This record gives sequence, structure tokens and C-alpha cells, in this order.
Amino acid sequence: MANDPRRPRLFSRLWADYLRPHRLGMAFAFVVLLIEGSTLALLAWMLEPLFDRVFVAGDGAAIWWVGGAIFGLFAVRALTSVVSKTLLTAISLRSATQMQVDLLRRILTLDMRFFQDNPPGALIERVQGDTLAVQGIWQVMLMGIGRDVIALVWLMGVALQIDWRWTAAALVGAPLLLLPTLAVQRYIRRKTAALRVRSGERATRLDEVFHGIATVKLNRMEGYQATRFERIVGDIVSGQVKMAFGQSFIPALIDLVTGLGFFLVLILGGREIIEGERTVGEFMSFFTAMSLTFQPLRRLGALAGTWQTAAASLERIYAFLDLRPAVVAPPHPARLPAKTTVVFDDVSLSYGEAEVLRGLSLTAEGGQRTAIVGPSGAGKSTLFHLLTRLVDPQSGRISMGGVPVADFDPADLRSQIAVVSQDSWLFDETLRENLTMGRSDLSESDLRAALEAANAAEFVDRLPMGLDTPVGPRGSALSGGQRQRVAIARAILRNAPVLLLDEATSALDAASERLVGEALDRLAAGRTTLVIAHRLATVQGADRIVVMDRGQVVDQGTHAELLARGGLYADLCRLQFADG
Repeated sequence: MANDPRRPRLFSRLWADYLRPHRLGMAFAFVVLLIEGSTLALLAWMLEPLFDRVFVAGDGAAIWWVGGAIFGLFAVRALTSVVSKTLLTAISLRSATQMQVDLLRRILTLDMRFFQDNPPGALIERVQGDTLAVQGIWQVMLMGIGRDVIALVWLMGVALQIDWRWTAAALVGAPLLLLPTLAVQRYIRRKTAALRVRSGERATRLDEVFHGIATVKLNRMEGYQATRFERIVGDIVSGQVKMAFGQSFIPALIDLVTGLGFFLVLILGGREIIEGERTVGEFMSFFTAMSLTFQPLRRLGALAGTWQTAAASLERIYAFLDLRPAVVAPPHPARLPAKTTVVFDDVSLSYGEAEVLRGLSLTAEGGQRTAIVGPSGAGKSTLFHLLTRLVDPQSGRISMGGVPVADFDPADLRSQIAVVSQDSWLFDETLRENLTMGRSDLSESDLRAALEAANAAEFVDRLPMGLDTPVGPRGSALSGGQRQRVAIARAILRNAPVLLLDEATSALDAASERLVGEALDRLAAGRTTLVIAHRLATVQGADRIVVMDRGQVVDQGTHAELLARGGLYADLCRLQFADG
């Protein structure tokens, strides 16, 4: 990370991607900040006539214009402060929000392998935590460049106009800041990068604990999980303390250098005032100008650390924004075919060193039900991932209606496929929203017909708010059978010609299985259906049964044919129906 070539481009990319649309607002805010920064120098300059003409010379008339000018400066400063902070906060929030949206859009385009390598908690932290860390950086930098730098320039101008020797004495320790500042910047960047990683681990741990709360409680893991979480947050606290040390080091060093400068100016200027070479007003004006540089200098000193913190998060954000999906639409997508026969021809797929499919070939005839059975780990679910192009194979060819699925736009391909799996994912929204899935072309009669066909209308009618009843996180307000019937109704509404069923009834009781089974039979009628099942009793009536083992097809045929031949299918049947 120390020599990352992307670093010099971070701010230019940030400007081009997110700040350029707000350039007019930023320009106006910059002008306002220049005015705000200039008021400090004017205030210091006005102290000379205040002391020399009013306090020392006793000019009563001058008190009105001097006092009025000072009041006007404070009024201008108050107005410009409100305008600049409001405008910059709006720009900061809008640009950071757009960054979150862009990051989520990019992540959603990536293939399933990416999500296997990156847990949900880490992704949440990347979208939320890193963007929040970057959110205020341009506001802080613009205020530093616009307000604090101009304030320092004007204040130094006032100081130089009064006495260049006093100014040189005040700044004698400034060169001492250079090397420590560079060292602290590198230190903060390293600590911030490590802290973002640990924050991702914290989010992942919470996500897994809350989603697996039943497992945690049943296995009495409360103390174990709390200890693991405590260790992670302890590392985060340690990192934050070290970061706070780094960020406060430069402002603290500026305090020491400023104190040294004040000490030297007091010795030099005090002697000249005592000897009558300088007036009290000149010294007070100079002293105020240098005093007012104190806060801008501290803010500018802290700005380096703030940028390093944001830069570490920006690197992580752009690392994701630069990712490109492995599964993409071809330049000229093929039209969807009328026929839906699915063919896997010598397909192989590996995840790293793990070989999942090895030269697999099978055919699922259009309009028929093809069952896929075999022991766990045989690669059955991977077939569904390949057919829907959640992943692409390393070799071989998959086609639908004679056209390779790689020639289709993935979105068009998936519009032809409905899926009902063992874990029917429902979002923490209303039942209606879980059925429509963002579609606006579905009428109440469409929803009612789908619920009745899925054997779900009866329980939906009993819900307190009907279709507008919230289903809870992951559908927790519904039973397993109810969730499955909602998923079937959702598949019915898709009206897709290809249906994929992945262990759709394996976790249900007998009554729920009967209702879900009837609904699935209605859904599968006339569709090309691929069924994955461990319970062989549910697939005995399939038009074709494909037997898989270790990533290959080892047998296929009807239930009777496979039993007659013996082999793996017959062995699986004997195990499941051993009671006779």
C-alpha cells in the first residue's frame, strides 16, 4: 500500500467523479470562505487604531467608526460562516450519497465468486463506513484552502506590514514541522487502512451473530461470540487511539512552534515598545494577527492527517469501483429462443483448486421435468448457477433452445427463468412488495390468482393487514411452508418458461409439503423444469432423472430404468426406503 500508484490520482478521480457536478456551488462557497478568512486579518488590522487613537490618544470620535467597523466584521463573519457551512454540508452529503449508490451498483454487477470471497459485513462496511470516512474530506479541505489559507496569508500580510523582523522571529520554528508531518502522514495512512479492515470484520461478526442467533443460543455460544466481538472492537479502539495520537501530533507540534515564536516576539518587541520605538497599538495589532493564525494553523496541520484517513478509505472504495464483472453481456446479445431445451455439453468448473464439475453433459428437454439427484457435494446446485449465469464455466457449453447462454444478456436470460429454493428469501418488507419485486405492471387480480395457485390465499387472508403485512427479517413472521408458498406465488407471477426447483420441499412438514407440492405441480405444468431433490420420493414421476456424483453425470433415465440397472440411484433409494 505504501507505494500504491493510485494515490496521486485519488483527488483527481474524486473531483472528476463526484465534485465536478457541484463545481458552481463549490466556487460560490469558496468565494464566501475567502471573505470569511479575510475578516480575521481586517480585525487584527483594526486593533492598531483602536489602541493608538482611542485608548492612548483619547480620540472619542474614532470610537464610533472603529467600533462600527469591528462590529461589521463580526457580522460579515457570522453570515459567511452560516452560508459556507450549509452549502458545503449539502455538497458533502449529496456527493457521498452518490458514492454509496455507485458503489452498491458496482457490487451488484459482480458475479457470485466475488460474494463468496467477501462476506456481507465487510461489504456493508465498504459501502457505508468507507464512504462516511470520506464524506467530509472535501468540505474540510475546501474550508482549509479557502478560509484558513487566505486567513493566514492576510494575517501574515498584516504582521509583515507592521514589522518583518517580528514576523521572522514568530516563524523561526516552522521548518521543524516538515519531517514530522511527513512521518505522521504515513503512520496515519497505515493505521487507517488496518482500522477499516477490522471495522469490516466487526460488521461481519455482527451480521453472522444476528442472522445465526438460533444457532448461537442452542449451542450456548453467547459468551464465545461476545468474547470474539470484544477482541475485534478492542483492536478497533486501539487503532482509533493510535490514529487520534497521529492526528493530534502535528497540531500539538504547531502549538510548541507558535509558543516559541510568541516568546521571541515578546522579547524583541517588548524591548522596542519600552524604548518608545514602537507603539502599543502596533504591538497589539501584530500580536492579535499572530494569535489569530493559531487556529487556522492547527486546522491546516490536522488537515494532513484528515486527508490520509480519507485517502485510505478512498483507496478501498476505488478498489471496488474498478472491479469489473466476470459475467457480462455480449456486444450483440442473441434473441431469446422459442424453445427451452437446456443442454450442458462437457462443462467444467473449478473454484480455485476445488473442482466442482468435470466434463458434465446432460439434456433437459423442453416442457418436461428433469430431476437431478446425487449425494451432497455432487455439484447439483452449481448447475443452476451456471444456467442463470451467476457464474460462467471454465470450459464447455451451456445452451437454451440451441443458443449458448453466453450469447444472451444475463438480464434477458434470467427473465426466462423462475427459481424456488429451499431457502426462500423474503425481504423485510410487506408481503405485496415481496410478491411484486419492484414490478408495477401487476394488478390485484394477478396477485390474487398467483396466491390461489400457490395455495397461499387462505393464510394471506388471515393476516392482519393482508398483502400489506410486513413479513419480518428474512420472512421470520411467516412459517416455513408459508414462505415457500409466497416464493411459488412470486415464481408464478414471473411467468417464466423455465423453472428451477432446488430442494423446494425438503424442510417442510407433511401438511406443508402437500400444499407446496400441489402448488409446484401447477407451476411446473408446461414448463421446462429442473428439480434438485434429496428426497427421492418427490422425483419418482419425473420425465428423466439425472444422477450426479463428484461433478459428473453417472447415470440417467426414468425411475424404473435406474432401479433396474442398479448403481448409485438404486443404492440411494435403498437407503431412503430401507423400511420396505
